[in-house]
Amino acid sequence: MWGPHSYLHHKSTRKGLKMSQQPSVILATASYDHTIKFWEAKSGRCYRTIQYPDSQVNRLEITPDKCHLAAAGNPHIRLFDINSNSPQPVRSFDSHTNNVMAVGFQCDGNWMYSGSEDGTVKIWDLRAPGGCQREYESRAAVNTVVLHPNQTELISGDQNGNIRVWDLTANSCSCELVPEVDTAVRSLTVMWDGSLVVAANNRGTCYVWRLLRGNQTMTNFEPLHKLQAHNGYILKCLLSPEFCEPHRYLATASSDHTVKIWNVDGFTLEKTLEGHQRWVWDCVFSVDGAYLITASSDTTARLWSMASGEEIKIYQGHHKSTTCCALHDGAETSPC
Repeated sequence: MWGPHSYLHHKSTRKGLKMSQQPSVILATASYDHTIKFWEAKSGRCYRTIQYPDSQVNRLEITPDKCHLAAAGNPHIRLFDINSNSPQPVRSFDSHTNNVMAVGFQCDGNWMYSGSEDGTVKIWDLRAPGGCQREYESRAAVNTVVLHPNQTELISGDQNGNIRVWDLTANSCSCELVPEVDTAVRSLTVMWDGSLVVAANNRGTCYVWRLLRGNQTMTNFEPLHKLQAHNGYILKCLLSPEFCEPHRYLATASSDHTVKIWNVDGFTLEKTLEGHQRWVWDCVFSVDGAYLITASSDTTARLWSMASGEEIKIYQGHHKSTTCCALHDGAETSPC
């Protein structure tokens, strides 16, 4: 699966990075069955299951160093050690008061960000033993948060249809826009070079903006495209990673049971990934953009070839909806 075109095969060698003893490919899924599962990506074998009795898991994210997995639940975020068999989290982050819908990490893993249905976006310093370092009020349930590649701005989308840019240097909201009034922004994604941002909503529409730098290093949004991608909800949108270049794709996962792959040059439909039997909640690209992993209410996660659009592997083992997936098949940023 991770063949000659995968990052693990040639780019890690080129950069002179040594892979550690842990699996080169970390693949995890979570489900309404209150479990998190780790999978051998190539064989499809589940090699570890963590019980998560507190709540459902809304989002999974792997730290840049491949050492920890963050699970966003209701209302906690738990951090698990990837290299241990311990069922207990190594840390818990507890100051949200409702479902945590978004979680992610700064590129060096120094801090974590989160967004919740309690209407807040929070930043957590992972180097300190304390709790929340900063909090921003969105005034509506937050569904999605992404970190700009400049590492100094968070972009959030909420249930009322608002998109806000949080300037971490100025510690304030620097920009607000509403692409469609009273239509929930379900998912946001930013191109790896910071050139584009895409917002997907409950009406199956994607709004695309160019991101421009203003006089005061503030990000400005220039409308570029409006894409009617699906007839149902879009539950996740995702732009392809840096090592996918020169190809640039947008993946949209939907309640219509499909994932569509769009060419960012003109936003033409490249492929429709068909095979899931129910809603597709989440998707994640491999680091070279050659593969896509998806998670669905049909209880499965699936591996797809971007070149052919064909399903390569089905990950079966959950007993209820598989709501999220996380993949890290690149080189870790530093040893654990």
